[in-house]
Order: sequence, then structure tokens, then C-alpha cells
Amino acid sequence: MPLRVLIVDDSNFFRQRLKEMIDQHPDLSVVGTATNGREAVEQARSLRPDLVTMDFEMPEMDGITAVRHIMADRPVPILMFSSLTYEGARITLDALAAGAMDFMPKDFGEVSRNAQGLRDKLHERLLTLGRQARASASASREATRLQSPQPAEKPPVREPQTPPRPRGSYKLLVIGASTGGPVALTDVLVNLPATFPLPIVLVQHMPENFTRAFAERLNRQCQIQVREAKEGDTLQPGVALLAPGGKQMMLDARGGLRIVEDERMTYKPSLDITFGSAAKHYGNKVLGVVLTGMGADGREGARMLKSAGSTIWSQDEASCVIYGMPMAVAKAGLSDKVLSLKDIGPRLVREVC
Repeated sequence: MPLRVLIVDDSNFFRQRLKEMIDQHPDLSVVGTATNGREAVEQARSLRPDLVTMDFEMPEMDGITAVRHIMADRPVPILMFSSLTYEGARITLDALAAGAMDFMPKDFGEVSRNAQGLRDKLHERLLTLGRQARASASASREATRLQSPQPAEKPPVREPQTPPRPRGSYKLLVIGASTGGPVALTDVLVNLPATFPLPIVLVQHMPENFTRAFAERLNRQCQIQVREAKEGDTLQPGVALLAPGGKQMMLDARGGLRIVEDERMTYKPSLDITFGSAAKHYGNKVLGVVLTGMGADGREGARMLKSAGSTIWSQDEASCVIYGMPMAVAKAGLSDKVLSLKDIGPRLVREVC
């Protein structure tokens, strides 16, 4: 059965072009459109779509308010469309915090040309979000069906543990994420005290302009310092440096950062690139953490870190928005620990501080 999509945008042109592109895929079907947030809430309630695409600036009710209402009423994957500006980034981060799952740039030029690249990316995002949501709902229903009305008490099952490393054996923490990452990174980093003893490097798949707004948001919410990385920055304990969107971030032998252009890579920034440079210069002194995200970025970098003797943690499937990046690492046998998102921050404090 095709995934049913509700399109929300006050531009008739954008609604029509999105509908044409979405309906070109046999596994996607547009079931309705809305011109403002209030209509979106009503249509989401009556049509019960599998997915929603959402604009921000609309009359009567803006996109963020609509997201909050929809997620409170009947949660559904929501894909935001955002301008590639600093203000657009700030608004998009608010929408993700309100419950939207992912975002795409709103580029009228690409939409006008019906660009193949945009169409393919839109299809990929919608299919990934929709299929993950369906799979999660199906697994939840099956778990409920199999539960006995009065389940017998079972002894607690202990998670298999890799022997903990002595405190002080890590010299660097590197965390990477993609879809669902802004919320997941926030959940992890707000647990860390200002006295956190390791330098922290963050890689989040984001376009240019978005990472500056995200770093500023994290810095306001966390006890540690967070800022967007720039060429020549040096690593410091209790300071998290976020890779700038559209570029690659690598570590050097002196504990500094290099920010470079690299058009060869699909992801800019790429966790593989940052993990690989950490393995080269920090050897077995790195703790790498792979959070929610589609694709497999981070797997090959994690392989290099493991070969150097470093440690890898990955987020578990149940707490991921998209179980792609951490799944790739876990299936390759590279995860020393597979942890729920809520446990990662406290575990970092317990094992590192």
C-alpha cells in the first residue's frame, strides 16, 4: 500500500509541484493538501496520512504551531521545508524540537525545473521516514498482541558489557548523527557537566548556515560550551566543536582542527572523514558515538577507530528516528555498546567523568 502524504504550503505553485513529484513514485500518494497550519491540523485528523510535508510561513497558523498540534493529536512523520538562511535554520530547529522528523531546503528554482536530484531526494526522505514509522507501529502492535494479560515476572536481564576502560584512557569524544540528530544530540549533551574532561567533536549532517544556528542553540541549552568549528580551532576539555555544514572537519596531530572543502563526499560534513582523522592522530584514545540517521556514514570511520583500538557506542533501534547509521555500525560488529538514547548521556558522565 502506498504511503499517504499530506502537503501543507500556502503557495499554490509549490503545492502543485510537490504533488506532481511525489505522485511520480509508485509507493507514494498525495491524499490531500492544506494552505495553512489550521487546515493542516484538520486534514491530518480527518485524512490520517502516513506523512506530512510542512511549510513554516503560512497565514492563520504557522508551521511550528501546526507541528505541535499534529504531534499532540496523532503523531506522524513530518518533513519541514525551510529556506537556507540563518533565520530559516533557527526556525527549522524549533520545528524539529516541536516534533518534526526531518527537513529539506525550499528551493523554488529546483522545484520549477522539476530537478531529478530534488525529486529523488524527496522520494528517499519520504519513503525512509514513512517505512520506518510503519515498521515501528507494526512492531509495537505485535509486541502488544504477544503480551500476556498477566505476564509472569522474569528475572532482570543484564546487558552484556564490554569491560569498562579506566578513567583517563579516553582523550577525545566524537559524536555523529543525521536524521533525528538535532534532538538526539541535545538529549546527550545536556547531561554533560561544565567540567566534562574530554574535548568533544560533533558531526551532524546539515547544510551551510544551519550549523551556526544549531551550535548557538546547543550552547544556550548545555552546561558545556558548544560552538561551530573553524579552521585552526584547538580541542579543549568541556568544549564541543560542531563541524560546519557544507565542509569536512579533520583533526591534526597537534590537537587542532582543519576545515576543508571536499566535493567528492556525499555527506558534507561526513562522520567517516572525522572518525578517520581521529583514528590516525588519536589511535586508541577515542570514544566514538553514532546516533540516529539514514545511510551508513560513520561505518568505515568506525572500522578505522576500532582497528586503532578505540571504542564505539551506537544508539539502539527503538530510540532512533531512523535506524540507519547506527545499524550499519552495529551490523558490522563495530559497536562495543548499543544504548538507548536516554542512557547515552548518563553513561558518558559515569564512565568518563
